[in-house]
Amino acid sequence: MARMTPSEALVETLVAEEVKVVFGIVGSAFMDALDLFPAAGIRFVSVAHEQAAAHAADGTARVTGKPQVCIAQNGPGAANFVSAITAAFWAHSPVVAVTPETGSGGIGTGGFQELDQMPWFQACTKYQVRVNRPERMAELARRCFYIAKAECGPTQLNIPRDYFYGEIDCEIYKTDDIKRGAGPDVDVARAAELLAQAAYPVILAGGGVTMSNAIPETKALAEYLTAPVVNTYLHNDSFPSDHPLSVGPIGYCGSKAAMRILAKADVALALGTRLGPFGTLPQYGISYWPTNAQIIQVDADHRQLGVSRSVNLAIAADAKAFAARVLQRLRDNGKIREPDTAKLAEVQNENEAWARELDQWAAAPSKFMHPRRFLTELSKAVPQNAIVTTDVGNTCSMCNSYFRPTGARQYLAPLSWGNCGIAYGVALGAKMGAPSKPVFALQGDGAYGISALAEVMTAVREEIPIIAVVFNNNQWGAEKKNQIDYYDNRFVGTNLKNPDFAQIGRDMGAEGYRVENPREVRDVVQTAIKSGKPVVIDAVIDGSAEVLAEPFRRDALKKPIRFLDKYRRLIVE
Repeated sequence: MARMTPSEALVETLVAEEVKVVFGIVGSAFMDALDLFPAAGIRFVSVAHEQAAAHAADGTARVTGKPQVCIAQNGPGAANFVSAITAAFWAHSPVVAVTPETGSGGIGTGGFQELDQMPWFQACTKYQVRVNRPERMAELARRCFYIAKAECGPTQLNIPRDYFYGEIDCEIYKTDDIKRGAGPDVDVARAAELLAQAAYPVILAGGGVTMSNAIPETKALAEYLTAPVVNTYLHNDSFPSDHPLSVGPIGYCGSKAAMRILAKADVALALGTRLGPFGTLPQYGISYWPTNAQIIQVDADHRQLGVSRSVNLAIAADAKAFAARVLQRLRDNGKIREPDTAKLAEVQNENEAWARELDQWAAAPSKFMHPRRFLTELSKAVPQNAIVTTDVGNTCSMCNSYFRPTGARQYLAPLSWGNCGIAYGVALGAKMGAPSKPVFALQGDGAYGISALAEVMTAVREEIPIIAVVFNNNQWGAEKKNQIDYYDNRFVGTNLKNPDFAQIGRDMGAEGYRVENPREVRDVVQTAIKSGKPVVIDAVIDGSAEVLAEPFRRDALKKPIRFLDKYRRLIVE
């Protein structure tokens, strides 16, 4: 036990948990702890809006796999965390949100910047706790880190602002890292039996494959079975795209090759995935879910097993440990298997057919730069080792077809929360977590206006050289497509009038480039990377109906019924 202040106990706990960076906006509520950051070797990255702080902590957590921290002033500052912490929840990111609150003596009196902060985070965290005594600061902070690691998700440490002060005796130590097993032997044996007997096994590689560093084991299992591997929705980095058994991602704007292959499966191994419902809906008119297949679902979170899809075998296990164990079981029990050359050829043919279709779409005539032609050139120009973060929207969704990473933790997407404005904040954190890699934030013009316009100032001030790419078509494209297809071209709220984003970037101190010709893309990207500075690439693309993707929420929209004309006649009469 050592004598220290509660602020020192909190900061020393951060040091013990190997926290190097904390994202937030300075506030009086936690200034006593903040004062200790420099001496403790913790960098405080001051953002323009607290939502970006939580997104940045999420980004660092995703690329490092380690818990990260964001902190905010009590009341409005903490409230600005909520959407981003929800995004981290669905990304299974171990983010610790530190939320100072009004002083303990004034709780419930309606003082300045006071509202009960615990209910805000109840549904989007794995664990939350209010520090009820200053003496428990280190203990409860430690608990937040442990649960964030153990349950793969965000936690909330809520601290009355007067509890940062005083003198306490406490212990400081690092929480244990979590080790998960391969699942019960009986389940592993049954899974091996189903896979051994399958005529057409397919592996769905989810986020759990990336988070458990299970790509080598997944490759070995796929190669033994000659099983094509499908990336689950927006987890394009869960299996290397250059592997001969890779067929790309399913889900909205995904790969038709992946969908056609998955539809043939007689046994599907859903490895490290909760099988999110939006990511398995029909696309391009293809109902690709293999309804007659035996489904084996493996996920570290037992609460996700069988939730969105009926499965034949549910196994609570670590993806890495399970893949290694089931492969060993197959090798022990089965004969030596040669690669299935016919299936390898089929995978190659499907991938080539899909690539040709993408090229045909990109070659269609357009008034401005065709978004698919731009994405074709951009995906070729972005280096193999780069990290790409994407936002929500029409053109961002198309990225699902074009960016196919060859390594883990390289494709960071909004996932199920789908909140606009996520990409730039996540990119800030990703660059902090992987400083040697180029980081690209891909956003539509609407989403860019939500967050990145202000956060470019953060990147410049903090010298974080990320490259923002703005898909500039002067509209909320996904929603405009809905108004085209369902509301007879009645445009309400979807048309934008944008400034020159490149010039605004230059005014903020970043590099800025405006691109209107696809032949310019490669040179601009190379120049941006070499600059070593924050960069804004303003890509002017076509936004006409012909180039937009199919409706984003076809599952949730219906042709409207209107009685408006009848009512107007009655009023006139």
